[in-house]
Amino acid sequence: MFSSKYKRVRTVKMSNRQNTSDVILIGAGIMSATLGALLKELVPDWKITVFEKLAKAGEESSNELNNAGTGHSSLCELNYTVEKPDGSIDISKAIKVNEEYQLSKQFWSYLVESKLIENPKDFVVPIPHMSFVQGEKDVNFLRKRFEALSANPLFQGMEYSEDPAKLAEWIPLMMKDRKVDKPIAATRIASGTDVNFGSLTRILFDHLKKKNVGINFNHSVDDINRTSDGQWEVKVRNSSGAVERHTAKFVFIGGGGGSLHLLQKSGIPEGKGIGGFPVSGLFMVTRNPEIVSKHQAKVYGQAPVGAPPMSVPHLDTRFIDGKESLFFGPFAGFSPKFLKSGSMLDLITSVKPHNLVTMLAAGVKSAALTTYLIKQLMLSKEQRMEELRQFIPNAKSEDWELLVAGQRVQIIKDTAAGGKGTLQFGTEVISAADGSIAALLGASPGASTAVSVMLEVIHKCFPQHAKAWEPKIKEMIPSYGISLLKNPELIGEIHETTASALGLSGELQLAK
Repeated sequence: MFSSKYKRVRTVKMSNRQNTSDVILIGAGIMSATLGALLKELVPDWKITVFEKLAKAGEESSNELNNAGTGHSSLCELNYTVEKPDGSIDISKAIKVNEEYQLSKQFWSYLVESKLIENPKDFVVPIPHMSFVQGEKDVNFLRKRFEALSANPLFQGMEYSEDPAKLAEWIPLMMKDRKVDKPIAATRIASGTDVNFGSLTRILFDHLKKKNVGINFNHSVDDINRTSDGQWEVKVRNSSGAVERHTAKFVFIGGGGGSLHLLQKSGIPEGKGIGGFPVSGLFMVTRNPEIVSKHQAKVYGQAPVGAPPMSVPHLDTRFIDGKESLFFGPFAGFSPKFLKSGSMLDLITSVKPHNLVTMLAAGVKSAALTTYLIKQLMLSKEQRMEELRQFIPNAKSEDWELLVAGQRVQIIKDTAAGGKGTLQFGTEVISAADGSIAALLGASPGASTAVSVMLEVIHKCFPQHAKAWEPKIKEMIPSYGISLLKNPELIGEIHETTASALGLSGELQLAK
């Protein structure tokens, strides 16, 4: 299984006191939780050990207050569809993200139907997804986007309107007191979801604990080294400062923003030349029941001209701990930390000789992003309220408070398309050639596509088991290995079965 090319990776002697596992998962977020749950179904006898630096699971990017909770399936995200020079709309990314989210829902449904998850309403609820635009140019774009998507069976049920009266039915809070002095339009589809990824993460780890997975909180991974016999040794420090050494044949680094440093410590050549740029997010939040009750949707708009994709404004209904709230944002912030619980030195210590040129090139290219971040950091609460009033014209400052969300580390790498120092938006799996270690880097749509991403890890890192595991994977995820777009008859069936299992009545109505 192990390649001779790793002779150049530094090695260490095995400790006298070794703790051996088949799999080590670093980080107790949604990615590790998903990979652990998949592997425990595929190979129940494997020993899996988890290390998390914080006291609980799902406390960083997966936490419900650190993300927007959107079940990303391209129903409302305008940045997933691009207008080409000839005026047509490229929906290829929208299709890809939608199909990936269908995999997540199928796996969650399997866990519910297998009684491994008791109540799906603890983490997922139906909520309409909408896109809202103003001005002739954006209305024309949305109309063409609707025509392209609604003709596709993955987006069946999407509605479009430019009628203010119809929009007032869909989004009364946004239309009240709105001065309609320019064209406006919206799309709406009932099959959207709000996902509490923090709750889902904790549910999955509770499940893994019952499956005898060793879950170690307050344990920080200090180093990762290749051993002389081809395994990986993980140096772990517990809350009392004591050092433990654990070995495994396979290590997954799912530590959110912290993954880059650990990938670098592994020394694998695939991790060379990669950098990261941290961006934090802020939301305006209201829990005023009088306001919250008037808005039942996740509504995405267009990012301002020149702003990065991460800045797409949206007004979201959220369900957290059985209570509804509204989130508006995100507003960008900046901290050199790679995690909310990280160090102010994270960014500078991630710069290595092998990625220095890449990072410098990114700095030159990112002048516009830097300017945007500076402007965002300088916004007062009233200036943020003025942006919110583009969505809710009569929003009052006293009803809203600022919430600091999670840290995201965008990947910086050299690419054929973008050249040196290209800032990447999305998630990416970096794995060793021999499949013995893998790390997940990047951000949105991240959590929504966790099952798809972890299936990619399994495919890359365990090819020797592919044939044996395929029947079980297809039992858990019926559309695994099948393009839904090329098999439209499966779409209605999957919508109906997942809606039934997960209690997503909006989808059930659409499927019927």
